[in-house]
Amino acid sequence: MSYFNSIVNLQRRYKIIVMMLSDFLLLPLAFYSSVALRIGSFDYVEFQEFWWLGICVPFMMIPIFIRIGLYRAVIRYMDFKLLWTIFYGCTIGVLLLTAVITMTRIVTFPRSSIGIFWIFAVAYLGATRLLARGILKNAETRIHKIKRVAIYGAGRAGMQIAYALTTSREYSPVLFFDDAPESQRSSVLGLRIYSPSKMLRMIEKYNIDEILLAMPSVARSRQKEIIESLEKIGVKLKILPGVADVVSGKVRIEDIREVQIEDLLGRDEVTPREDLLQACILGKVVCVTGAGGSIGSELCRQIVRLNPRKIVFVEQNELALYEIEREILSLSPRCTVVATLLNINDEQKLQTLFKEHKIQTIYHAAAYKHVPIVELNPAVGIINNAIGTLSLANASIEMNVEHFILISTDKAVRPTNVMGASKRMAEMILQSMAEKKPKTIFSMVRFGNVLGSSGSVVPLFREQIKKGGPITVTHREITRYFMTIPEAAQLVIQAGAMALGGDVFVLDMGKPIKIYDLAKRMIELSGFDLKDQENPNGDIEIEFTGLRPGEKLYEELLIGDNVLETNHPRIMKANEKFIPWHELQNHLSDIKSKCMTGEKVEIKLSLSKAVKEFTPQID
Repeated sequence: MSYFNSIVNLQRRYKIIVMMLSDFLLLPLAFYSSVALRIGSFDYVEFQEFWWLGICVPFMMIPIFIRIGLYRAVIRYMDFKLLWTIFYGCTIGVLLLTAVITMTRIVTFPRSSIGIFWIFAVAYLGATRLLARGILKNAETRIHKIKRVAIYGAGRAGMQIAYALTTSREYSPVLFFDDAPESQRSSVLGLRIYSPSKMLRMIEKYNIDEILLAMPSVARSRQKEIIESLEKIGVKLKILPGVADVVSGKVRIEDIREVQIEDLLGRDEVTPREDLLQACILGKVVCVTGAGGSIGSELCRQIVRLNPRKIVFVEQNELALYEIEREILSLSPRCTVVATLLNINDEQKLQTLFKEHKIQTIYHAAAYKHVPIVELNPAVGIINNAIGTLSLANASIEMNVEHFILISTDKAVRPTNVMGASKRMAEMILQSMAEKKPKTIFSMVRFGNVLGSSGSVVPLFREQIKKGGPITVTHREITRYFMTIPEAAQLVIQAGAMALGGDVFVLDMGKPIKIYDLAKRMIELSGFDLKDQENPNGDIEIEFTGLRPGEKLYEELLIGDNVLETNHPRIMKANEKFIPWHELQNHLSDIKSKCMTGEKVEIKLSLSKAVKEFTPQID
């Protein structure tokens, strides 16, 4: 290993000296070889009149190589430009040699050997540099343990990333796999293209460490099919995301990432409607509550791209508020940003804020959403999620806010926990207020789990896999809907623009996913084997810890079956019953009173009287 270290770590000036010495020996060899080939003999007698020319050749040509920058090129990153430099330098050197031969009038020198010398010189110098690059690459592979990669997809993205990987100290491209029969058995950049049906054999034959999926332009549903077909091959899978960089030619090694759960959703993107995106934002003053949270921060990122006149952040976590303010200002330095440290239950301060900045649109994302924590702290959860929504709604009506969009959850449907019931209570508050036909248009958008949010199982599983397991799942049959944060935020903005007042919008979440299946896939895609009864020698096992307080096996998006389509394929509209305002006020007074003075059981029972579908868990 010390030998390889000495090669890689050799100082650059010594590497240049080595290449010069190599050229000094090879140029005379190329000269004598060309003449010998021409005359058919290495007999000294044949060379005695011009043997000195072979010695002069390196003294003529090496200064030319120095002048045109041949020795400034880094061998490790050798490309066509370096080969062109060799070609160019040898051509000038041969012309100079021809001039010397002509002026010295050597009668016996075979003139046609000059052309052969030019070919030999280019070949010898190019070959030595290719050999040197191979030696350096092999030495680096041994030292840095470079991963041998097979690229799935021999299209434009695959070729670009393969070319980029040739200079990488982390990956070494070995071969391609491609679905197209016409591409198979051919080569790209010196790498053979194979059919995916030969994958297992080729992975074993070439000792492949990772597979890189380089098909960013295919539909997500097709990507999902490919990923699922590669899950059980026992090799780590990575992906090159996004078609935009491929189109612009900016495919980089940095774009390679782990396969994520969103890649397994298989949901093709639906082009957003610009008119809906801009309706409540363009040129308006927009407020986002819970601006530092998962959904709130993504709403801020998307809103600022739609050119609001001003964006007001409301957040009670100082660090989260600071971070989102800094991020948004870096994204759009010219946008007016107002960072407000405020509790949404302070109705008087909310009115002052809305009046001062003339708020026109509110996206209400502030909520306590962790089911077990809210279950243990019901009073705080209800006051923040339900009573806080009431304070915001009152302030909005008082200050004539145009649009108020509540971010709700599928846990509000037939809730079994305080968090879900408090969110259903928030929905009913807005539905009841909308019935009075205020100037403010109230609406709510209900959806399931978002990937990567705080408390999400995906980052938890990833962390557990890194530690070698086990992965903890509450129940083998537990099932959830999943959606990416950017998609959810984009649909929330579009749904809010369609509201007429009191609307309950439900996002199309696709098919539900078993958390157990999700855990298995993440293990396999990380290059490990599941350890269970069928495979006791596996790497990582899954442990079942039991359902947490208030946790459901299955989530729902609709209370009833009465759902209407909208003019957006991913947004539906629910028609659900609610309590009239005069009746709801009595429940709110009772709930507030119990939250201030009551025990947990009394609080849950009081909440269940208002939210009829809520079945509280009483210890």
